[in-house]
Amino acid sequence: MACMSVLTRDEAQNRAQLIDVHRYTIALDLTAGDETFDSRTLIGFTARADADTFVEIKPAELRSVTLDGQPLDPALLDDGRLPLRNLTAGGHELLVDARMRYSRTGEGMHRFTDPADGETYVYTQLFLDDVQRVFAAFDQPDLKAVFELTVTAPEHWTVLANGVTEHTGGGVWKAAPTPPVSTYLVAVAAGPWHSVRTEHRGLPFGLHCRRSLAPYLEADTEELLDITRACFDRYHEKFDEPYPFDSYDQAFVPEFNAGAMENPGLVTFRDEFVYRSAVTDTERQTRAMVIAHEMAHMWFGDLVTLRWWDDIWLNESFAEYMGYQTLNEVTPASPGGQPPRWRGASTWTDFGVSRKAWGYDADQRPSTHPVAPEHVEDTASALLNFDGISYAKGASALRQLVAWLGEKDFLAGINTHFERYRFGNAGLAEFIDSLASATERDVHAWADAWLRTTGVDTLTPEIRTGDHGAWTLTVRNTGGPGSTEGGRRPHRIAVGVYDRDLHDPGRLVLRERADADVPADGIVSLDTGGTRPALVVLNDGDLSYAKIRFDPDSLTTLRTHLSGLPDPLTRAVVWNALRDAVRDGELPAGDYLDIARAHLPHETDVALAQGVLAFASGEAADHYLTPDRRPAALATLTDLCRDLIRRTEDGDHPGLRLVAVRHCIDAAARPETIAAWLAEGTVPGGPELDPELRWRILARLAVLGAVDESAIAGELRRDPSATGQEGAARCRAALPDPDAKARAWEAMFGSDDLSAYLFTATAQGFWQPEQAELVRPYVARYFKDAVALAARRGPAIATAAGRWAFPAHAVDAETLELGEKALRRTDPVPALRRQFTDRLDDLARALRVQQA
Repeated sequence: MACMSVLTRDEAQNRAQLIDVHRYTIALDLTAGDETFDSRTLIGFTARADADTFVEIKPAELRSVTLDGQPLDPALLDDGRLPLRNLTAGGHELLVDARMRYSRTGEGMHRFTDPADGETYVYTQLFLDDVQRVFAAFDQPDLKAVFELTVTAPEHWTVLANGVTEHTGGGVWKAAPTPPVSTYLVAVAAGPWHSVRTEHRGLPFGLHCRRSLAPYLEADTEELLDITRACFDRYHEKFDEPYPFDSYDQAFVPEFNAGAMENPGLVTFRDEFVYRSAVTDTERQTRAMVIAHEMAHMWFGDLVTLRWWDDIWLNESFAEYMGYQTLNEVTPASPGGQPPRWRGASTWTDFGVSRKAWGYDADQRPSTHPVAPEHVEDTASALLNFDGISYAKGASALRQLVAWLGEKDFLAGINTHFERYRFGNAGLAEFIDSLASATERDVHAWADAWLRTTGVDTLTPEIRTGDHGAWTLTVRNTGGPGSTEGGRRPHRIAVGVYDRDLHDPGRLVLRERADADVPADGIVSLDTGGTRPALVVLNDGDLSYAKIRFDPDSLTTLRTHLSGLPDPLTRAVVWNALRDAVRDGELPAGDYLDIARAHLPHETDVALAQGVLAFASGEAADHYLTPDRRPAALATLTDLCRDLIRRTEDGDHPGLRLVAVRHCIDAAARPETIAAWLAEGTVPGGPELDPELRWRILARLAVLGAVDESAIAGELRRDPSATGQEGAARCRAALPDPDAKARAWEAMFGSDDLSAYLFTATAQGFWQPEQAELVRPYVARYFKDAVALAARRGPAIATAAGRWAFPAHAVDAETLELGEKALRRTDPVPALRRQFTDRLDDLARALRVQQA
């Protein structure tokens, strides 16, 4: 049974006023068996007054506890809390000896055995309050302390930690003491790692992965180290405070729930970033951005840490902004003089396509919240706020802040903040004060407008034409779709004015790009010149966070000339606007597909092609069109992808070709073509099928009923890796067979054996629009079984169950009613309740769009 105790904000504030924590001395023994490990923790702390408090731990067995040498009764432990009663003012030492459970869900100390070679690896993920699964702690971010770790591991293992580790013999590893850090940032990773070590600026740098991934890490070692060094150097140019830790290791670990985690000195990444199969340059750029994001956390989050979880944006929004901006600034060249493959023309194009829509979607759901909420009640509530608002909207707000404030003053305020609070804690008020010290602008008012409000403004152009073709432009700031009310916040934007190219009728040329300050609750009129243009694009350059609309003539131009826009970032703004219009019921989903069909075959930016195809297939075709129109939509997508494949036959655009091949597989309505690709081991003209493409084809053939269990088992023998296991689980769940569906459902909801990754893969295969009648009986079962599963297995599985196992294909009033009843009549754990709320809102939106 998952332990569901949570720490409240009031409890944390009270404890922080009562005690100061100085040092943790921790000994972990990873040789105690496959199910548990031993944990022994000595905590040195001071009580400021006579009082009671508590320490957190979630053990398999609490063996002994002593406070200042006097034993405490382990039976006093209640729901993860051990009371410390009758503390006297002064210094204390608490010694806790426990047996702890390994995790299979990526929470606490995760244990993984690699099916490729049988080797075992363990690593910690202690965020947000999972340190209690590994050792006893006063677990809140503002009780920073020095951590000294000793780890006993099998002789052939290597142990990594926040500081430099030394093998002292007998499988015992000792880590250098950390500076004062928060409990959730402590990290250990142990196993027979394949490691690449180097130095930069006198600091040890390292890359680490499973042995079975060693050839793939070696192939990308120079690229990964180039990114790391370039970002490290750029941050030292931006920040006055030097890198604050003694080493910088990056470990690519298996079955990691997040993209990465910013543990100081030991960043952990999901090891899908060690590429076994072909990827696009945009995907390499995404990996580079994650590296830059996590390195930014060494300052934002690790050096200066939030006081409580209502300021998670101070961690994530800043790292998100700095990751994209810094990657956009570093320009190392390869020996041939060309930028490396991970350095795209503009990382902000990728942000606009792949991340910003995440923020827009989250901000229009009932679960939306301010970037900087005023009061987050407890840790369970805080965990829900690691979403598109805290990342994408927050980063967008900071990009707008820099546009308004100027980068010089922005960086000056940041450096003041680091100086004031290094190795300490700070919240929104302290940060805004630091910014205010560097500028005459009213950043407090800016923060109220941008960080304390919810929702997305909509910017709408109104164009009037006068005598002799003269025109005037007014920009109106409103709330949601169709609203005549004012917006929530002011916007500094650029307005792009475009004409048709007289020499190339298919192209558009920029006449001018004018800056405009659009007030909240208001309108602004812009001076214009010349005759009426063919196209007006608000927020050209994507510097603000707002939905935009087009005047009727501009929309007509886009239907025929979208691909003629010269700047990928402008095209990203346009495609996002069209996406928003579909979701708001203002542009038919079929029209979006027609526009994509007309213009995407001419696209040159891989990020845009990926983003548009993902929305066209995963949302427009699967959710916003009625089921009877889906076959025609898939045919349109197939034709579009075939055009892209034909256009890239010369080999000049391998990324675009790979994107097109992937989506051609996913849209296949008949098995013959992709089955032939699988049999031949290649797409005609390339690429050859690597493991990712082979499993992708097999999954689609499974949906279409064109393979059976023997084919899946044969492919698993060919690729017995961890990703092969996931591919097989996905394919088996996708088979259009009642027994296969029953087995998959039992694996997900009837037992607790699946890791989070295998659960997700099974869920991804289970629901298929082509199999709606076959799986209809499971729709009602889902809302009952998911609630029970989440209560048993905790937040990670609850989130996976809500995100991946939800019957999103069932866009109908019956599914909506079933889900709403489940919310009213059951009591889902917070993580599942949030997922239910979001998925049901998405379903209701899709139903409205279908009925429009």
